[in-house]
Amino acid sequence: MSSAPGSEVGGTTTLVVRVENKAGVLARVAGLFARRGFNIESLAVAPTDDERFSRLTIVVGVDAAPMEQVVKQLDKLVNVVDIQELNPAASVERELMMVTVRADSEIRGQILDLVRIFQATVLNVGYDEIMVSLTGSPSRVDDFEDLLRPYGIVEVQRTGKVALPKLVKSTPDPLAP
Repeated sequence: MSSAPGSEVGGTTTLVVRVENKAGVLARVAGLFARRGFNIESLAVAPTDDERFSRLTIVVGVDAAPMEQVVKQLDKLVNVVDIQELNPAASVERELMMVTVRADSEIRGQILDLVRIFQATVLNVGYDEIMVSLTGSPSRVDDFEDLLRPYGIVEVQRTGKVALPKLVKSTPDPLAP
């Protein structure tokens, strides 16, 4: 396991867990958090480029000491390959939101202005509603949702956070051939 100092921000920690892509693994991982009394705030799971493995991005509200214990127990699960605690300052985080908003003819232009400003995408249009999607940092998605709320959100679905460590930027060695 590699751990990044300072990965707890606002009472949450983001863990990336690579597991064997087998039935029941997700239930065992989620069960471990539940038994320790942690609420999983966001969970995204998908196979990796190697179909034998899946990647879980878990955002959990925590205190520092108990999280260390959970990570140790998580690391002992048979199907867990590796665990990484992501530091928000050293990672890139994204979330997808699809939202249906009330949009009669009088306010549709205002909503479309927000869609343009946030570079969101119109997915579907009805007589009195419009469905849009936005991909961005969790805080950007929060801001967009907050601005749409006064128009009347009919339905909203968010994926939860996915994240990868930022790439290391190195300067070329001037002495290299």
